[in-house]
Amino acid sequence: MKILSQLLTSIKPLQVLGDNNIEITDVINDSRQARPGAMFIAIKGVAVDSHRFIGDVIAAGARAIVCEDLPAQLNDEVTYIQVESTVSALSHLADEWFDHPSQCLRLVGVTGTNGKTTTATLLYEMARLMGYKAGLLSTVKNIIDTTELPAKQTTPDHLTLNRLLHDMVQAGCEYAFMEVSSHACVQGRIEGINFAGGIFTNLTRDHMDFHKTVDNYIAAKKMFFDALPKGAFALVNADDKVGEVMIQNTRADKYRYSLRSLADFKGRIVESRLDGTTLELNGNQLEVQFTGRFNAYNLLSVYGASLLLGFDPQQVLVKMSMLVPVAGRFQTMRSPRGYTAIVDYAHTPDALVNVLDTIREVVGTSGNIITVCGCGGDRDAGKRPIMAREAALRSDRVILTSDNPRTEDPDEILRQMEVGLPDDRRSTTLTITDRRQAIRTACQLAHSGDVVLVAGKGHEDYQEINGVKHHFDDREQVLEVFEGENK
Repeated sequence: MKILSQLLTSIKPLQVLGDNNIEITDVINDSRQARPGAMFIAIKGVAVDSHRFIGDVIAAGARAIVCEDLPAQLNDEVTYIQVESTVSALSHLADEWFDHPSQCLRLVGVTGTNGKTTTATLLYEMARLMGYKAGLLSTVKNIIDTTELPAKQTTPDHLTLNRLLHDMVQAGCEYAFMEVSSHACVQGRIEGINFAGGIFTNLTRDHMDFHKTVDNYIAAKKMFFDALPKGAFALVNADDKVGEVMIQNTRADKYRYSLRSLADFKGRIVESRLDGTTLELNGNQLEVQFTGRFNAYNLLSVYGASLLLGFDPQQVLVKMSMLVPVAGRFQTMRSPRGYTAIVDYAHTPDALVNVLDTIREVVGTSGNIITVCGCGGDRDAGKRPIMAREAALRSDRVILTSDNPRTEDPDEILRQMEVGLPDDRRSTTLTITDRRQAIRTACQLAHSGDVVLVAGKGHEDYQEINGVKHHFDDREQVLEVFEGENK
């Protein structure tokens, strides 16, 4: 519990009506969590304005209400705190409630279209290998030291984020690494969070259903770097044209990494294989268990951030060779019949291009590439024909299939994808709505030396149809096919 007056030192109210010396038992922004003594922050959301639930939370025992608009009738037993922005207030109140946890950690945020999960996860693994306790907040899972927790969204909401950071501090973590989504930047979820560093991976078309334009998407990502404090580091991909835009107004110390030009952290691919890569980092050659140019960029950012955090350079190089791919990110499995299956989360045109170009670079003309891919429902429909076109241009065979149709008709999504197919590739493309059957068909078409890429869902272990999540794991489906081949 905390005294209300202490919590209010973190914000600048327009006015406070009522007693500010009352004890607060909890800080909430979900009316369903209301209990006696709670402080409720009413948020004007896109779909729901929770100001309408103020009466309900007071009836449940809430003692303090933070709002933008005061109710028409005030309760004498409740303290009302009127603010200009309840979203901003929520960020700072959450930080205060959980005792400023981000200030007790060396927290690094990773943003960009692709590579966030891999980069953040590998930095977590690096810190652990260096002997430190660390935390991770990612799309795949959250980790407090060694305790894994499910992740509901890429960047948690204000209260959940501060609660997890607080739990990391309590567990003795010194470092924490988190993905920073563009949604989180726009929605103020990282306001009031103290970052020791920020990393920019790359930027390509994504989330147009939310941001509407690429310029808005860029501006959202840039907000993260604009807010970095003096003394933090801003590490950006110099080979992405948006990299310099990200750091043009930052107060943080600027650093760059590159595979193509001079930079603070320079990398070079010496040899690439399906089971790994010979990589050169600032003149030091080593073997890593990752494949592809996109992974070389991820590893280069991990290398740079590790050095900027003060880890011993020679030890970092040793630990780099011990890192392993993240689940569902270019996850390679070998069939008993001699072909290779790869499960990858690539769900944007650029990510799919990167994965397919990597596979082609390794297999050359000695094997065929058979790609299984789809597009999610209730998301950016503009990328659907683009995904199909890129898959067809870079594969020998393509099977278009259902991803997470959500509330949309999966067959209609596939029809929209088919529009993007080049005329000369239609004969090498199949459309199979059932994802399980699509994966099985791709494996049946494969011969020794071929590669089957199952793209789009990666680590996900469900398929969302009509708002219901059904268990479905691409990796499990591939392994089931392999078991049948062994019989």
